[in-house]
Amino acid sequence: MKKSFWLPLLALLAVGGGCAGQNEAAAPLYGFFPTPTEVSIDSLLVTLNGISEHADVVMLQERVPWADFAAGADVTSRAFADLQNLVGLVEERGLGEVFIVDPLNGLDRRRFIGVPEEWGEPSFADERIRAAYKNFAVRLAREFEPEYLGLGSEINTYLATHPHDAANFVSLYRETYDAIKAEFPDMKVFLTFQWDHLVHPEAYGLPPTQGVDWRMIEQFEPRLDVWAISSYPCFYFRNRPIPADYYRPLAQRSDKPLAVAEGGCSSETVAGVPGSPADQIRYLQAIDRQLGPRLDFWIYLLYNDLDPDSYRQATGGDFSDENLQTLSYFVKMGLVDTQGRPKASLRVWDGIRGR
Repeated sequence: MKKSFWLPLLALLAVGGGCAGQNEAAAPLYGFFPTPTEVSIDSLLVTLNGISEHADVVMLQERVPWADFAAGADVTSRAFADLQNLVGLVEERGLGEVFIVDPLNGLDRRRFIGVPEEWGEPSFADERIRAAYKNFAVRLAREFEPEYLGLGSEINTYLATHPHDAANFVSLYRETYDAIKAEFPDMKVFLTFQWDHLVHPEAYGLPPTQGVDWRMIEQFEPRLDVWAISSYPCFYFRNRPIPADYYRPLAQRSDKPLAVAEGGCSSETVAGVPGSPADQIRYLQAIDRQLGPRLDFWIYLLYNDLDPDSYRQATGGDFSDENLQTLSYFVKMGLVDTQGRPKASLRVWDGIRGR
């Protein structure tokens, strides 16, 4: 599913800013992706200000700067400098961060993103990709020392469609996990898994399974400090109620800490996918009722709705028509609209967070 819509902003973040320390909030931590309504610094600041009133953290899901980090962890990188500036803006507002290293396309988890063309067809067997991924993750850990560091997003989507590359990623994850834990034994390192894909693979063009395919998660044990999922159930249930036991198998399968690393429902029907204010509220209530007591953190995808024209213009020809269509599914998923006016779901979110 979607993710790093704010990435076009990094090119604009050549700004300074002091860094305050992360706020210490009681678990679970609540947060959003720092995705602004429009692709501009002013819009980003408005979004961060809004998030700071309704959350504890932001999710920073980072593309791997492949060419920069293939040579080592302690390299000079414009992309990393932009990230440092963004973290400064986040922490000035009293927010903390959850980081995820993201080697894949946030709008199409079957594909890598940003790998230099001259490297050829990307694979987790490629030593350059393995080095860059590991070095970038280690640099994030050293630079920011976050409480939570993810090493991949919705990784089961890639593994299910590229089974020949699965063992390569598993071994790379283990190597990277061990390298981080050797320096930061208390850091919580994890992956995220696309829950709806695990429960209903047939909806994504894959053979159906008998129940949840737990092997997708458990092959990474014992090197998962948190079991984290993404979930967009409204894409699947389409105006049908979310079952009362939809997420409970996750809580029953493991006694590890749990997290929702992204997810949501649209407040309007968009691009043929149904949505309503009631759908948003039902989604929040389902997560809270079924997983709430077990959550370490909960990231709702968008604080605000998106202006799709701004994102189309900012990305130019970088997005395929398919990716732009995927983007359109998320533009009404915020808890406030493009003018900052709260939806009914924001009050529900605040009520859950404030308990």
